[in-house]
Amino acid sequence: MTKILLSLHVLAAIVAVGPVTVAASMFPPAARRAHADGEGPDPAAVSTVRMLHRICRVYSGIGLAVPLLGFATAAAMGVLGDGWLITSIALTAAAAGVLVAFVLPRQDELLGELGASRPVERAHTAQLAMFTGIFNLLWATVTVLMIVRPGSTTGA
Repeated sequence: MTKILLSLHVLAAIVAVGPVTVAASMFPPAARRAHADGEGPDPAAVSTVRMLHRICRVYSGIGLAVPLLGFATAAAMGVLGDGWLITSIALTAAAAGVLVAFVLPRQDELLGELGASRPVERAHTAQLAMFTGIFNLLWATVTVLMIVRPGSTTGA
């Protein structure tokens, strides 16, 4: 059962978190390009920005399966009290917090600016890119902890 849970956990991480990290990273430059000509937003580019935001929202909801399957896997493996796992849980919570509190709301704000035909300020997209980078860095750290598992006896 542990192998099945671990497989589902890893698959959920790849399928759910991967698209969020990619779409969130693509969003700031796409938002800048959507209003780059100074004559108003390009409808096709705005459509792309909306699609990237929708990917982030939908897949972040699907991503809730990742920690749920992770807890089930950790319980089955008997490692719920291990330091690497507790650190991973804290970093996962921090990543979710950054996504919910900073990335998604700023994407909404930028979409509002584009919808109102206002030019997107570079400072806003730069700030969004920073928060997206923090989100991605947190997930990368969790991934490394899941692979290396300090103190593990598996030799990894």
